[in-house]
Amino acid sequence: MTKHYGVFVCIEGIDGSGKTTQAHRLVEFLRKLGYDATYTTEPSKGVYGKIIHKHILHRDNRVPSIVEAVFFATDRLDHIKREIEPLLKQGKIIVCDRYLYSSIAYQGAANLDTEWIKKINKHALKPDLAIYIDIPPEILITRLKRRRKTVMETLENQRKVRDQYLKLVKQEQLIKIYGNTSKREVANVIQNLVLNFLQKHAKPPLHSQV
Repeated sequence: MTKHYGVFVCIEGIDGSGKTTQAHRLVEFLRKLGYDATYTTEPSKGVYGKIIHKHILHRDNRVPSIVEAVFFATDRLDHIKREIEPLLKQGKIIVCDRYLYSSIAYQGAANLDTEWIKKINKHALKPDLAIYIDIPPEILITRLKRRRKTVMETLENQRKVRDQYLKLVKQEQLIKIYGNTSKREVANVIQNLVLNFLQKHAKPPLHSQV
């Protein structure tokens, strides 16, 4: 575990994999058990995250991958200093919807050197638990038709991004779970995984300390 009071969990996946839904479900599940859990996301809600949403993700053509990587790394460091570290010091459980691994996967899929991506993110906190929801990209394309797409949400790109994620799984940086089942089944797997970790490594939930 990293050296702080709280617990840092991140959930990763290609676009449309259900990670946002599962992150919210996990927070709700933990709160019902008495844990002090909170949701956050990347790009963040901060100044740099807003720039990413407006000027990088939602445009006609992608900016150079090196520009993407620098902006995401900048937003990440701001996110950590402004939100994640203070909450961890308060003993909270942080559930982050996307994190460093998204940069490695997405900009790595755009042929940017992944070691360089890691280098510019060297000050990023290491999560206590990093989960990857794996779904075939062909299935996801039907889901993406129901919402506003970003410049990264093409079948070809999502296939490349998934390949990068699977490399991180092989390197044991991510824990892979199968996402092509019902939302409830995926939630059960994630929740049990996190709960087992908390029972071994974290302080008891709030209601058990009274």
